[in-house]
Amino acid sequence: MRSRLTTRLESARLPGFEDEPESPRATGPALKASVLFPLPLPEPFDYRIPEGLKASPGDHVLAPIGARLVRGCVWAVSQSPTVDNLKPIAEILPGPPLPEETRRFLDWAAKFLVASPGKILSMVVRSEEALRDPTFTLVYAPSGGAVGKITEARARVLSEAAKEAVAPAELARRAGVSAGVVKGLIETGALVGSRRLDDPPFPNPDLGREGRALSPTQQDAAAVLIRAVAKREFAPILLDGVTGSGKTEVYLEAVAAALAMEPDAQVLVLLPEIALTQAVLARFQERFGAAPVEWHSAIGQRARRRAWREVAAGRARLVVGARSALFLPFPNLKLIVIDEEHDGSYKQDDGVAYHARDLSVARAKLGGCAIVMASATPSLETLMNAKSGRYEHVVLKARHGAALLPAIELVDLRETPPEKGRWLSPKLAVAAAEALANGEQALFYINRRGYAPLTLCRACGHRMVSPDTESWLVEHRYSGRLVCHVTGFSMPRPKECPHCLACDSFVAIGPGVERVEEEVRDLFPQARVEIFSSDTAPDGESVRALVNRMAAGEIDILIGTQIVAKGHNFPRLTMVGVVDADIGLKGGDLRAGERTFQLLSQVAGRAGRADRPGRALIQTYAPDHEAMQALKRQDRDAFLEAEAAMREQAGMPPYGRLAAVIVAGPSDALASAAADHIGEKAPLAHGVDVWGPAPAPLGVIRGQHRKRFLIRADRNIDLSAFMAAWMARIKVPSTIRVQVDMEPYSFL
Repeated sequence: MRSRLTTRLESARLPGFEDEPESPRATGPALKASVLFPLPLPEPFDYRIPEGLKASPGDHVLAPIGARLVRGCVWAVSQSPTVDNLKPIAEILPGPPLPEETRRFLDWAAKFLVASPGKILSMVVRSEEALRDPTFTLVYAPSGGAVGKITEARARVLSEAAKEAVAPAELARRAGVSAGVVKGLIETGALVGSRRLDDPPFPNPDLGREGRALSPTQQDAAAVLIRAVAKREFAPILLDGVTGSGKTEVYLEAVAAALAMEPDAQVLVLLPEIALTQAVLARFQERFGAAPVEWHSAIGQRARRRAWREVAAGRARLVVGARSALFLPFPNLKLIVIDEEHDGSYKQDDGVAYHARDLSVARAKLGGCAIVMASATPSLETLMNAKSGRYEHVVLKARHGAALLPAIELVDLRETPPEKGRWLSPKLAVAAAEALANGEQALFYINRRGYAPLTLCRACGHRMVSPDTESWLVEHRYSGRLVCHVTGFSMPRPKECPHCLACDSFVAIGPGVERVEEEVRDLFPQARVEIFSSDTAPDGESVRALVNRMAAGEIDILIGTQIVAKGHNFPRLTMVGVVDADIGLKGGDLRAGERTFQLLSQVAGRAGRADRPGRALIQTYAPDHEAMQALKRQDRDAFLEAEAAMREQAGMPPYGRLAAVIVAGPSDALASAAADHIGEKAPLAHGVDVWGPAPAPLGVIRGQHRKRFLIRADRNIDLSAFMAAWMARIKVPSTIRVQVDMEPYSFL
């Protein structure tokens, strides 16, 4: 079966895949430039190129829109007999032009996602600062010449300046002296100044370093990847290896081969989580002697400016980042790696909705380079592409070295429930006690932050929800606050119910990581216990510190959300207990079973990764569910075959295509009226089913009332074209927001 994405990529008729025609170089007033702006506009605007100004496709410019100058990008240059009526381009910015491959990728993505190209451009060019000439700072270092009278203050300044040349104000701060002391040393010639780039180039990877020793199976897998890179053409590969099989070390060899192809060759490695970035960055630095360039939401504005500029100039050769790194302007991309390709974090739902995995395949196709998708639990879409031969399938069936896969046991909560008021069954408690007695570590996993997911008044039944949102407020007992994990709203836990005014009537319903920690500390008072969640480790530094403590054996029992399941290697961890395996099976999501299997497989895979055998106990009220039985047997392929059969019968991905339309308005009446209007304009097409409008499960978010359509199409239908034709028919008030989501992953 051919995936719709692959079919679209191979179609020569698709816009963005044709060879770009030669654009004439602007040399006189008879040329015009089509300029695309990073705004929600449907197409580029035409401008006159003033005499003496030279512009080419990809150049960044300032051009007038109304009374203001706006940054844009030249999309095409053409001859025109009448340009006098066009406004002129005001300025060409000095930054590197947007590469042709990036522009073609942007055009393709806009059509595939049914989004305005200007919105996609805003994801590519985020800061005008990166387009300006680099800036310099005057820094000072000891000259080695005569100093004059040496005072204690002067000695401190010279000592600090010898460590690192910095600006005078910073030098005074470090030495703990006044600015006059530094000024005096400059005037005597004891300190000499030099210009230092504010955004210096990143260190190049050392390609002469050897990687870790690979097993024969790993060597064979690495050889396949290296051959694909050497072909210098589009080559999609699924690197399918069980947890702990050493997939990272295998694809690092392909990274090294790609970087060695040319002096300015570039490689992009996508990771699903910032937390995972920290562990992988250390592996990359070990392999290449220099840290790769980071790109994710946690880096500051200056770091983003530096990274963007160096990528665009072709000097940032190895980039590791989150999904948005895909939109960096690589001029010479030779390899893309998508680690944990199955992970739902690659799907963006806000703003322009896209899946980074699917768009990465398109980017590799347009750039004619290899793309490696690595996972222990591949998505059904990727696995079907591999099994059908569209992707090369490289398999690592065993863990590296002496490590073995953990034994998995289902704990039927109907037969062995926890004690009243507790959440851990006796089997989990006993297993953790055995691990601790053997000097090993235990992990309890529950994918809920905070203390309890619901706060309820026992007097009247009132549920605490976020203002202007139907999302429940989650109690966080450490901070004493109720928090909305959808909008970020938080408030102190009230003393009385706002509905019935009953005092001290609130009760916490259900467990979160804090509640599990409370129980664990009661069961194991001598154990060193920590929580691993985005609340306790909100940034890369705290993640790195916690992971290092766990790896060093400074933690006995770790309690974590899904952040703990991704890429961490804890040699002494032998017991994993899943507190509530049924969370992901609720809600009727198309991929609920697949996601539950993937996540629990990854969590269980944290156990027994060294020379000690591991075990995983999974608490569930649904032990007969296909996903649970497959986990118990560790039979991934049988589960996915059954899942595929159900999807094929229903015409769902990968055997069909899905799209969603989300309509949001300031009131339920306005949202309903707009949704009805949109539904009436839906084109009639054989092989396309339109369901809705219906209220979204989260019907109100931030005061916006939401309605949803779900569209299913046969795989031979160009669903993007259908959605574009539909959206062109509608006209809604400015207060209504309409979002198209191609291949939705969230149904909230």
